[in-house]
This record gives sequence, structure tokens and C-alpha cells, in this order.
Amino acid sequence: MRPGSRRRPASGRRPRALIAALVAVLTLGACSGSGDSGSEATGQQAGAGAGAGAVEGDIVVASGRDVTGKGGIRQKLIEQWNRQQEDKGSSSRARLVELPGSADQQRSQLLGALQSGSAEYDVVNLDVTWVPEFADAGLVRRLPDDLVDADVIPSVAATAGWDGKLYAVPFNSDVGLLFYRRDYLKKAGVTDTELGNGTEWSTVQKLIGTVGDTGRSAVDGYEKGWTTQLAPYEGLTVNGIEALASAVDGLRLTDDAGRYTGSVQDLEAGLKELRDRTQAPYTLGDAGRSDEAESLGDFADGRTAFLRHWPYAYRTLHQSLTDQQLGVAPLPGRAVLGGQNLAVTTASKRGPAAQELIRFLTNHESERCLLDAGFAATRLSAYNDNGLTCRAAKPPGPATPSTPSAESTDRMPRDEHGRPKYARDTLLPTLQNAVQRPRTPLYGAFTQTFTTELRRLYADKPPSDGELANALHAKLKTALPHT
Repeated sequence: MRPGSRRRPASGRRPRALIAALVAVLTLGACSGSGDSGSEATGQQAGAGAGAGAVEGDIVVASGRDVTGKGGIRQKLIEQWNRQQEDKGSSSRARLVELPGSADQQRSQLLGALQSGSAEYDVVNLDVTWVPEFADAGLVRRLPDDLVDADVIPSVAATAGWDGKLYAVPFNSDVGLLFYRRDYLKKAGVTDTELGNGTEWSTVQKLIGTVGDTGRSAVDGYEKGWTTQLAPYEGLTVNGIEALASAVDGLRLTDDAGRYTGSVQDLEAGLKELRDRTQAPYTLGDAGRSDEAESLGDFADGRTAFLRHWPYAYRTLHQSLTDQQLGVAPLPGRAVLGGQNLAVTTASKRGPAAQELIRFLTNHESERCLLDAGFAATRLSAYNDNGLTCRAAKPPGPATPSTPSAESTDRMPRDEHGRPKYARDTLLPTLQNAVQRPRTPLYGAFTQTFTTELRRLYADKPPSDGELANALHAKLKTALPHT
């Protein structure tokens, strides 16, 4: 596939304008050192000892942008915690600081601020891939083990620790999903438009072929079968890992110590899978330049029938598409786990209060609030406990289908208990089956190397799978310690 093979449609189309406005608030979903605060203590002792010399003042929470918008659910949860503190007569208050820029820029800002002491952050909202780096560098402190209990989805809980210790608490999760246009399939004569668990890429490719036979004449603006995020950034890494994990059962590119453990054979199998998924007959040419916002806009504009994206797209796309037009299914093969985890900085002077804030922000009810607002919740109870409701903070849109708000513009379909309609049967199983990206304190070096080499697949004269696998293997052995 050669990126950019077609020009984009005019930007004035209504769906594009709506999606552009909505994605403006997205998190822009995808170092080494030493030190271990309290490493000799038990989980409980580590948390209790963190508060020595604690002082009063605002607990500052540093985070990327909230996908539910300005004044979104994260801010509302913090405001609710502040009200609870006021009711108890406590002087503790929390304040959310949203960091600008892309995820890579936010990571650099946080690293620089914590290493230099230039910003007094107490709680940091870390991408799941950053936890080993910040823990290994001694920038976040060990937390009590009971902050992550059996209610947390096991695959998600596994992102919170490093070196056998807990350093963060899952706040909101993320996972790759397959969005598709039911109406396009119907126009192409497909009678069963319900894609479910176990759908394979070969099935998707056959459906793309079916839509392609009629799409350009029956659907205004239709161009190619699917799109995803293949620009040279973390999105390409995610797509690459999903292909690798789908092609190689039990794939692990790093061990528990963060050392590279991959093989040329595994890499070659994964590269073949990625090449097959993204070949020109199936894939929108602009995918090679697309990030989350671009690919979401292209799908909303009707240029493709399928889209690989994150859970927040469910709410965003339903602002312009109906439930009869839009479908969502688990991503064929294996999907990558994303999300953010909350950690207490080593330098925080308000450790005990910061820890209690995290406990509130990640409790059962708060996770239900996050799910209702469009995030992927980290707790099983948010999906399965029908008696659990969001009272701590009212999320955008109607609380339940039976009590719509006259002022709400939220059109996200919900089940009879007020959850996003797809949450229990599609989102939860996909989270449970998801795979992690390599866990290493040198993740930045890994993803830069991985992305740089994968981009060669889309050059004018791409290397063979074997050639690229050998080159990638050699580069990763240089970038990371290896066995």
C-alpha cells in the first residue's frame, strides 16, 4: 500500500466537521534510573510510610485531555471528591491539570517536570506503557497492594506494576475495536450484519470485497474497505503489535525484566500478517498518514466500511450515525490494551491524601461513571453489577434510556441499565482477551525503533518480510538489553 494514493474530500462535509469538533478534545488514546520508594515494605506499609512530612494544599493531578470533553467525567469526579472532603471538614482538595500536546509530548513533559522538580505534581495519570519507566526511574512510589483488588479486570491489573510491586492503579482502560457500517453491508446485499466474537480478518476482507463491488456506485464518497492508524507514531506500533500477537500465539517481545526476547521467525510472521491486513486493495491510502483523529474522520465521512479504533469512538461516532448504521465488534485476532493508570509521585508532599484520592477515583462507582461517559472501565462490576449506578458524578447525556435529558446531545445507545449498549457483550470480552505492548523501562526506545522499521513496509520499494524481520530484530537487540 502506498499512502496518500487518493485526495481527501472537501473538508466542508457535515460528518467531518462534527467529528473534527468532537476529536478536538481527545487525548493526543497509543529513560532509565534507579530507586524504589519503600521497596522493602509490604504493600500496606509502603502506602502508610509515604506520608511522612505530609503538608496541606491542593493535590495536583496531571493528566492528558479527557475524551469526554472540557469539564468531563474526570473533572466531575474530582469535584465530587472535593465536596466529600468539605463535608467531612477536611482541608484536602484536588485540582486537575491537563497537559497539552501528543502522548509523547506529555510523557516528555512529565519526565522533565518530575526529574527536575519544576512542577509539584502529586498524582500523574500515566499511559500503561510508561509505568515501568517511571517506576524504574524512582519517579513514582510504591502503593499498597489492596488498591488493585480482584474486581479489576486481570489483563488491566497486569499493567499497574513493575518488578513485582504495585506502582499505579488502573483508572480507565482502552482496547482496539472494529467499527463498521451496517448500512453499507446491507446495500451490498449482506443479510447478516452482526459481526461478533471470532470474526476473522479473512471474513472482513471478503466483506470488503462484497462492499467494493457495489460501494462506489451505491454509497456516496466510498473509496476503500477499511482504515486504521499507520502514520509513524504510536498508532503504527499498536497496529504492528496486534498483527504480531495475532500471528504468533503467546508472543512476548520482552521478559519480566524488560529484556528483548523476540525472534526473527516471530517477527517475520507478524510482518506478513500486517502486510496482508494493510495491502492496497483493502486499505484507504490515507491510512499511511492517519492518526486517531484522521482515521475517525475518514470513517465518519463514509470513505470506508471498516475502522480499527478505540472505545471512545463508540460515543463519538454515534453523534452522527445511528445504531442501524454503525456496528462494533471485537477486533479480529488479538487487540492491544491501552489506557491510563494513576500513580503518586515520589516527590509529593501530600502522599496519604493523594493515595486516598486515587482510591476514590478508581472505586466501583467511579468506574461505572467512567463507563457511562464513554471510557472503558477497569472494573468487572462496572459491566456486570446491574445495581451499581453512577451517583458520584453525572456523566454527559442521559443517565438511563428511560430518563433522557432534554438538553443532552448525547446519542450513544445504552442498555436497560444505562451502560453503553455494547459494553458488556463486546467491550468487556475484548478487554479480557487483550495483549500488552512490550513492558520495559526503555519503551520509548522500543516504539521508536519499531515504528521506524515498520514504516519501510509502505515505501516505494518495500523489503521482503524476511529482510525486514532480520533488520528489525537487529535494531531491537541494539535498542534494548536482550537475553
